[in-house]
Amino acid sequence: MRVDEDGGGSSWRGVPAEQLRDRVARALDGFSRRGIELDGRKAAAVLIAIAEGDGGPGIWLTERSAGLRAHAGQLALPGGKLDPGEDAEAAGLRELAEELGIVVSRSAVLGLLDDYPTRSGYVITPVVAWLGRSRAPVPNPAEVAVVHWIPLAELDVEPRFAPVPGSDRLAVQLPLLGGHLHAPTAAILHQFREVALHHRATRVDHMDQPRFAWE
Repeated sequence: MRVDEDGGGSSWRGVPAEQLRDRVARALDGFSRRGIELDGRKAAAVLIAIAEGDGGPGIWLTERSAGLRAHAGQLALPGGKLDPGEDAEAAGLRELAEELGIVVSRSAVLGLLDDYPTRSGYVITPVVAWLGRSRAPVPNPAEVAVVHWIPLAELDVEPRFAPVPGSDRLAVQLPLLGGHLHAPTAAILHQFREVALHHRATRVDHMDQPRFAWE
């Protein structure tokens, strides 16, 4: 992939918002993303929506409502299954509107990361979008219990890799919100950190998920 002349590193910190947006867009444009065949799995998308907060840029992470049939209470990015005729970009933007009440145009999309296959039967396409000075989220209580604002500086952390019972692959974990964020969300955000912030072509689709995420 292409790498900026400054070599990436932590030099994204302190960069003005418009310049950071351009850096992230260039990194994604130069990244050779890897798609995965569905092979009977369902297509899904999640949206990494970068917004400009008072303390700098960040993203929203949701805590799924307790009444949801799957993965209730887990931390997640806005996202879900693709509707018929949708692509990943359209699905990610739709889910942002449905879950957090934020409507943005397709022009906000900067690019895509690698597809990530889940143990629960999905292939997730991560979509990265730049929202700028967005309105505050209004969570849909049927889907979202809590919304967490995560500054990009808190995502720029080294991951932990842990064994998974019954698997020969390691699962990635990110120190976040006083605990650890687990895959698939942790894997997707780790790749976002590596590719978008540090311009490193890091792959995560081989990383496993904890057993509680297998169903």
